[in-house]
Amino acid sequence: MSAYTPGDSGSPDAEPTRRLRTGDTRDGRTGLGRIASMKHLYIRFRAAWRSMKNPDASPEEMGYVPHLRSRLIAILVVALGVACLIIGLSTYVTLQNSLYQQAESNLKETSHRVVQPTSRNGKQEEVDCDDLKKDKSIFAPGQASGTLITCVDSEGSVEIASKLGSDGTIQSLSANDQVTLGTLALNSTKSEEREVKLEAGTYLIQITPKASSDSDAQVVGIPLHNVQQTLTIFVIVVSIGSIAVMVGAGVAGSYIIRRTMKPLERVSAVATDVAHLDLEEHTISSAVRVEPRDSDPRTEVGAVGYALNQLLDNVNSALEVRERTEHQIRAFIADASHELRTPLAAIKGYSDMLRWTEPLSDSGQSSLARIDSQTERMSRLVEDLLTLARLDEGREPKLETVDLTELLVECTSDMQAAARTHVWHLDVPHEPVEVVADRSQMQRVILNLLSNARKHTDEGTRVIAGLSVDHTRREAVISVVDNGPGIAPDFLPKIFDRFTRADKARSGSDGTTGLGLAIVQAIVQAHGGSIQVQSQPGHTVFMVRLPLESAES
Repeated sequence: MSAYTPGDSGSPDAEPTRRLRTGDTRDGRTGLGRIASMKHLYIRFRAAWRSMKNPDASPEEMGYVPHLRSRLIAILVVALGVACLIIGLSTYVTLQNSLYQQAESNLKETSHRVVQPTSRNGKQEEVDCDDLKKDKSIFAPGQASGTLITCVDSEGSVEIASKLGSDGTIQSLSANDQVTLGTLALNSTKSEEREVKLEAGTYLIQITPKASSDSDAQVVGIPLHNVQQTLTIFVIVVSIGSIAVMVGAGVAGSYIIRRTMKPLERVSAVATDVAHLDLEEHTISSAVRVEPRDSDPRTEVGAVGYALNQLLDNVNSALEVRERTEHQIRAFIADASHELRTPLAAIKGYSDMLRWTEPLSDSGQSSLARIDSQTERMSRLVEDLLTLARLDEGREPKLETVDLTELLVECTSDMQAAARTHVWHLDVPHEPVEVVADRSQMQRVILNLLSNARKHTDEGTRVIAGLSVDHTRREAVISVVDNGPGIAPDFLPKIFDRFTRADKARSGSDGTTGLGLAIVQAIVQAHGGSIQVQSQPGHTVFMVRLPLESAES
């Protein structure tokens, strides 16, 4: 005979579910703690952003379930970022246009002073390269540093290619710049302004083309370095300012929103407390309510708190009604069961007296046997109902030290003597396994489980009654295993319900009341234990776990 070893109590379903919200990231190592905090912050904002783009996204798609607070902060920061971007772009474009208009105005003034100076009699004269060479003041005082002048004669030669240095000296342009400006002057057919990149920098130039085939072309330019520098400084200042505003708004918004959401968090805490109450045995205490400051129906959060209080009041009233109803039902069952004992005993007595004193025909004897059979069945039902009623009342069992090894051997021996059509085996340890329990109730638990295996399996079924101590040595495990046809999967969830029968699931269920397993569960729970069942064709196991702490102490 192979010993049956009960399975471990731990299961994947019993493990705590992994929190979607990241927990405390405190680390003894400061560096790792900071990295974890930054990573956590990044995950929160990424999830908040994904939730805004797709409100119907699942937690797996977001990687994190963001709080409403995080979403509001993310919305605030994103809205400020968009506003800063729009304001910055519009201001940048306006500033750029203004600076370029100013540069164009300066360029026109410079071009007029240099290329088309006014003569002494007030008339403007065209100036050719020779005139510019003779004029020693082509870079008159007031010209901007970096101003360049290029003159190309009628034959296409660059006669003048100079710029005003930062120290006030006149400097020659590089050969590449001379070629670039000369090409632009020769190819231009009309006076125009354009921006060009030279080795000397980025310039805004004014091209004065040749008026005729024997005239000269001139190019006057002013540097755009100051314009670009101003725009760059503006971009840097606006970017830093926008980031500072977004960070400040995020911090301030987090503080404000956190304080604003405090009432809602308190309401949520109350709902969480209610969710963890044992409503099967307790009513909802009046202390478990939303505080008056959070239940003002004139505010949004207060309306939620007020509605929750109303709901709790209604639930509490329903629980009280249910408690009274259950108490009345238990009292009725107990009274009815107790009162039925007397007439059932009378029926049994009169039946026996009739059998002994009166000569009856075969038909009469058969009818009398049926009366006895139904009386016994009714008596068992009454006793089961009375037992359940007493257990429901919460009567304390008569506790004593019980050797489960001895008790299991006795019950199995009794069942073997009463049902020789089955094959009975024992799998018990050599040393005693003691618990503090009600001996008569424990005996009933074992007998009911063995009887259940006998009644609901075919002849020749192998039944193993086992006893062990779990690996933590905190529980005693009683198991009853059979190799019968098994229990239907749809019947397993309700197998411990009262007045349920597995007629279609297992064979030979005649004569059962449907209360045996309900009684077993009630007794086990009254002793602080638990009962489980697993079944498949050819292998069904009932497993009872009872605490060992009291016995060991």
